[in-house]
Formats: sequence, structure tokens, C-alpha cells
Amino acid sequence: MKKHVIYMIGILLLVLCVILPLHAAEAPARLLDEADLLTDSEEAVLLTQLDEISVRQGMDVVIVTVSETGDRTVVAYADDTYDYSGYAADGILLLISVDAREWAISTAGYGITAFTDAGLDYLSGQIGGAMSAGEWNTAFLTFADLCDGFITQARSGAPYDVGNLPGDGVKKPFNPLLTGIVSLVIGFAIAFFRMNRWKNQLLSVQKESEAASYVKEGSMQLTEQRDRFLFRHVDRHVKSTSNAGGSSTHVSSSGNTHGGASGSF
Repeated sequence: MKKHVIYMIGILLLVLCVILPLHAAEAPARLLDEADLLTDSEEAVLLTQLDEISVRQGMDVVIVTVSETGDRTVVAYADDTYDYSGYAADGILLLISVDAREWAISTAGYGITAFTDAGLDYLSGQIGGAMSAGEWNTAFLTFADLCDGFITQARSGAPYDVGNLPGDGVKKPFNPLLTGIVSLVIGFAIAFFRMNRWKNQLLSVQKESEAASYVKEGSMQLTEQRDRFLFRHVDRHVKSTSNAGGSSTHVSSSGNTHGGASGSF
């Protein structure tokens, strides 16, 4: 009986050893550094952060780097990577194409709501400088942290959008140097206009507004007078009427709806 129990436990452990690796293989990695932009230690820390945020927020936050995207655009590559890699229905993916120096962000499901067009513009602006400088670890950690904040904000019912972005309404810190320069410029302008006013008061001859005032009476006679229209130039510009915000979307090759943004660094 004892041997039978031990035998059954051994079989159970063997089955678990087979099932667990298969289950782990089915879960897609949230960090794919195919372009090898990060060190092993940087990858480990970043992947831990991405996994923690994704599990806690209930949506995948993914970063992918590649050398090139072949015949696909960075947007199509980002969408396809998200769609065909087995990620959750809700999420966001940042793709870096090193050779083309381009990036793309693809959002899916609730990610489209959490990351509006204005929000994505803000987000890309926060990591753009680090990407241009090749500071990839800083850029990716910042991206992950911002994604966490954006999702939390969206869960509150007011996603970051036009007129409601991080830092809106926050008083800027006092800058003594800038304040001093502005004060000097304003003081100089006030002194200039006041001195100019006093100077004009000393003039005995005032400037006339019409040319006829400078002509001696009876010295010139006009025999003909006419007004001639020479030309007209009008500049017309289309005025933008949309400031509603929200997220623009497109359909990927898989037929799924995605939001997102793209650019270069």
C-alpha cells in the first residue's frame, strides 16, 4: 500500500512537470528585446515591473524591440505582434524599430479608452528624449510607470485627455533667474516709453497727419484726381473645430480594432 501511494505521487509529480512548462510556454512574454537594447539585469527588472503592472491592472503592458519590421509599417507590426502573440484583449504595446529609428504604440480593448490620442501624445513626449539619446532603460521604465498611472486614472472614470493631462493646473516652480530677466525686460520697456514720452513733449514742431499740411498754399494745383485699386491679398486658413479628444482607431490585419500612435526618434 505504501509503495502504491509513493508510485501515485511520483506519477502526479511527473504529470505536473509536463503540464507546468506547457502552461508557462503559453503565456507570452511582456518584454521582447530582440534588438538587444538592454542588459540582462535591466531586462529582468523591467520584465518584473511590466508583469506586476499587467497583473495588478488586469491588462497587458508590453514592450517589443526589433532591428527592422521588413515590408510592414511599424504600426502594422505593432498591431500584428499584439494580435498574434496571445496577449490579453485589453492592453498596450510599445514597439521600437531600431534601424528605421521609428516607434509605434498599439492599444487594444480597454487600452483604447485608457490611452486617448492626447494621452499618447503626452506619453510619447515624456519618453522621446530618452529614446533619441539611446537611454532605453530609462525610456522603458518611464513608459511602464506612466502606463500604470494612465490605467489607474482611466479606472477613476476620467481618462487623461484634452484638458486633463498630467500636470495640468499644477503651479510651476519659482525660477529666480528667469524672473530676474523678465523683470529687467519689463523695467527697460517702461523706462523707454516714459523717456520717449518726455522727449516728444520737448518738441516745438508737431508731426502732421496729412501731407497737405506741408504744402504752401497756392504753390500746387491738382488738375486730375482718381483712386486706383492696385491689388488684394487674402490669407484663408481652416480653423480646427474639434477638441473633443478621445481615441482614433483603425483595424489591423487580423480584423481587430486598435488605437495608437507612431513617430520617429
